[in-house]
Amino acid sequence: MFKRRTTKLSVLISISVALIAIGSLLAAAKWMGVSPFQKAVQPGDAANSESEVKTLVSLSPVDRATKLDAIAATRSQSATDKQQVSPQSRARYLLASDLIQQGNAKKALTLLDKLEQEYPILASHIALKRAQAYQLSGDKGQAEKAWQELLKNYPNDPVAAEALYVLGKSKPEYWQQAITQFPAHPRSVEIAQTKLKANPNQPPLMLVIAKYGHYINDYGTILEQLVQQNSSALKPQDWEQIAFGYWEKQDYGKGALAYGKAPPTGRNLYRKARGLWLDGKIPESRIAYQELVRDFPDSEDTGLGLIRLSRLVDPKEAVGLLDRVISTFPNHAAEALLDKSKLLDQLGSAQSASDTRKLLLTKYNNSDKAGELRWTISQQFAKGGDLNSAWQWARELTTHNPDSELAPEAAFWVGKWAKQIGREADAKTAFEYTILHYPESYFAWRSAVFLGWPVGDFTTVRDLSPNLVRPPQRPEPPAGSPALKELYQLGQDRDAWTLWQIEFTNRVEPTISEQFTDGLMRIGVGDNLDGLWMIGSLRQREKPDERTQYLALRQQPTYWQALYPFPYLETIVKWSQERKLNPGLVTALIRQESRFMPKIKSAVGATGLMQVMPETGSWIAEQINLKKYSLEDVNDNVKLGTWYLDHTHDEYKNNSLLAVASYNAGPNAVGDWLKRFSFNDPDDFVNKIPFPETQGYVKSVLENYWNYLRIYNPEVSQLMTQNYEAAHKKAPK
Repeated sequence: MFKRRTTKLSVLISISVALIAIGSLLAAAKWMGVSPFQKAVQPGDAANSESEVKTLVSLSPVDRATKLDAIAATRSQSATDKQQVSPQSRARYLLASDLIQQGNAKKALTLLDKLEQEYPILASHIALKRAQAYQLSGDKGQAEKAWQELLKNYPNDPVAAEALYVLGKSKPEYWQQAITQFPAHPRSVEIAQTKLKANPNQPPLMLVIAKYGHYINDYGTILEQLVQQNSSALKPQDWEQIAFGYWEKQDYGKGALAYGKAPPTGRNLYRKARGLWLDGKIPESRIAYQELVRDFPDSEDTGLGLIRLSRLVDPKEAVGLLDRVISTFPNHAAEALLDKSKLLDQLGSAQSASDTRKLLLTKYNNSDKAGELRWTISQQFAKGGDLNSAWQWARELTTHNPDSELAPEAAFWVGKWAKQIGREADAKTAFEYTILHYPESYFAWRSAVFLGWPVGDFTTVRDLSPNLVRPPQRPEPPAGSPALKELYQLGQDRDAWTLWQIEFTNRVEPTISEQFTDGLMRIGVGDNLDGLWMIGSLRQREKPDERTQYLALRQQPTYWQALYPFPYLETIVKWSQERKLNPGLVTALIRQESRFMPKIKSAVGATGLMQVMPETGSWIAEQINLKKYSLEDVNDNVKLGTWYLDHTHDEYKNNSLLAVASYNAGPNAVGDWLKRFSFNDPDDFVNKIPFPETQGYVKSVLENYWNYLRIYNPEVSQLMTQNYEAAHKKAPK
């Protein structure tokens, strides 16, 4: 708040958990349409379905204990299908896991007794829980026996790494076995870290971390030590792993140098050149792009590389490079044509520039770049007051370039301009079209406002308290083993994530289902920043088969539910109600500010879920007489952040557009914009915000809010369904 930030953030993954009052838990449950306290199921209840235990996962261990006890105590019936799992078995496992976390080893061991036979899908994990329970009980002899039995019965199962880790504390050869047999297992990474603390310069252990330890806090430090101390001994394949690690951590300059030493491929040389550019080393980047073009003239990466190179040389040379793209790389030709037309304008060749644009609009009529050109022309007409022509060009964009990133905005303005020139029926059709085809967009929300849907406008969002209903149970991940899917659906997030580290072998080029599953696993353990990025960045896939898979995935509710989660729900609802703020709006703002990472810090010091600047937090604390607080504490951060969001709403008469903009850029900036720009049309005002970050921020926060509504609010979901059915009826048969 009260800041403009760079996008690169330093992340501390460890998460603190706030203790929430029962009152706020009840309020959150009411807001989310669920009950935090559910009546225990009696033996024989019809509700004892195969998935019943999975519906209890969203409750805390304390709140689900009674019901799990009741299910676990019912008499298990023999399953005719060996793959089928009884509710009793699931209940026993989940309850035992909860009890181990609570320190009650004795009851956990009773529940786990002979459970492997009834629950074969998690047999190895049951053995793991038993060993953990014995260790917790303090019975060293039984614990040793349980770990040895686990190792004997499941020697090739990933859980064996847990036994090797524990047993290796007294017998070092077990640790070496873990690293050799299960290098990707988090326990092996932990072993490597421990060994490196005793003896820092051990390249094989550093390489284990370089390849598999991206998630550890000191990953970058170990990577740097590996490079500095062992550069001459590293093989090209090692450099490729190191480069990928740097790239994952957005350290593009070092990544570029590492890619330069990796096996020479089109992708590796492209990333070398791109990394140098992102690191501000333009002359070196130019040379690297030239190297790519020379050594891999036919690589698909070279097509994009030529376009990048054209932006680093003089205009006349750039035109020649773009002509090469146009003639050789059809997948990049549209972008090259648009760039060429701009260069020809700079060179004073107006007719050639016009001819190039005509070629783009004919030969590559359906490309995103043709859509970009149409939107530029449309905006020029709108700026000149010719709304009829602006409407026509925007309409052509939605017709010919419906997959363009600009299409949602264009579709909305087709409706807005139609309304302004008196074409009410066309306006209504355009707004319905925007919601139908771009349902996740900020412009779908604006369209819903103009259609009169109960979603709140800029001046009314604050006072709403929409009912949001979560799905009854977690989705099944599309990738991974049956055991991983079972663990995830039971809420055993750490165990599922650990198993995924072994199963996720295709980290550099994952499939759509693998990347989505990786996102789910990361979110499960609180790595929301990277988890949401893994899921959201699927939209960038361009290969036809991958694009088809992505478009199919985004039709599933589970995709959107994963993108818009509800961490820290009780705390958010508690302080939203205290400040009389829409909890959905606060959740939306937190998602944009921090991706729900409570210890995240921006480059300028903004901290925590609501990214409170230290000086702003100090000022707020004085206003509310708060003596002790920590910006990294979930409750304190939301308490301070919601106070400030309430303050910005009060400043601007509850106009959430201005309040959210002020939260990001500060009241002085917003006050200046109100003086400089007309506020007669708030949609036009948003587009005039001169800070690109703040303009994008306002749209993103309100887009987030809209998505929480359309995904979880029954009333809005029903309107979405009706809109779809109406459009389907109108469609030609």
